[in-house]
Amino acid sequence: MDWSIQETARLTGTTSRTLRHYDAIGLLPPTTIAANGYRHYDEAALVRLQRILLLRDLGLPLAQIAEVLDRTDDPIAALSKHVQVLGRERERIERQMASVTATITRLEAGEPLMAEEMFDGFDHREYEQEVTRRWGAEAYARSDRWWTGLNETERKEWKAQVSALSDDWIAAAEAGASPESQRCQGLADRHIEWLRSVPGTPAHESEEALAGYVRGLAEMYVSDPRFAANYGGTAGAELVRDALAHRLEAMGR
Repeated sequence: MDWSIQETARLTGTTSRTLRHYDAIGLLPPTTIAANGYRHYDEAALVRLQRILLLRDLGLPLAQIAEVLDRTDDPIAALSKHVQVLGRERERIERQMASVTATITRLEAGEPLMAEEMFDGFDHREYEQEVTRRWGAEAYARSDRWWTGLNETERKEWKAQVSALSDDWIAAAEAGASPESQRCQGLADRHIEWLRSVPGTPAHESEEALAGYVRGLAEMYVSDPRFAANYGGTAGAELVRDALAHRLEAMGR
């Protein structure tokens, strides 16, 4: 069974022009082209298109989407990962909706606002379940206590530090810097010190656990599109991973 380009566009809420563009850049070629020149797409093509649209909604550029798609030929495994990401996003949005609704209710009733409930679902708590699964509930609790203990100025400064580090990694990747270069090794030092600064993480709690934690996190930057996006995509994330690995080796870890 297959669908024409018009049917595919209608089913997916996109346009024929977009589908032709995906074909032109090699992202989604049609399964067949009929004698009249019309493009047709089979089930496998629709699955690929579904993944493209999901990754696009996560903010990945088309070039990075192609890299992610080409990493696996198993659509079931790939879509299962998408479901996990969407589930976490749904939970985060539900918490945000509950927080905002509670704020509206208190404002309408003339009641004092509860700062503790206003920001559930924002910032770092998006990753609560993931942190708990990987490093334990106590690790998340220590990190959460540290974050909630910061004042507004301290939070802004910390976010600015993280943003500047990400921007500098992206600039290094765009400049074609090598992982072993002085530039990237300086960034690796900054990156490791940043990871050490967060209470609750293995990097903060134990020098013995530092190398394994940093290497594992660096691999996650590459494998998880949410994290790769922080470094301009997969190529940038790979630069971060390789630079960190080289720095750890130079440190004898």
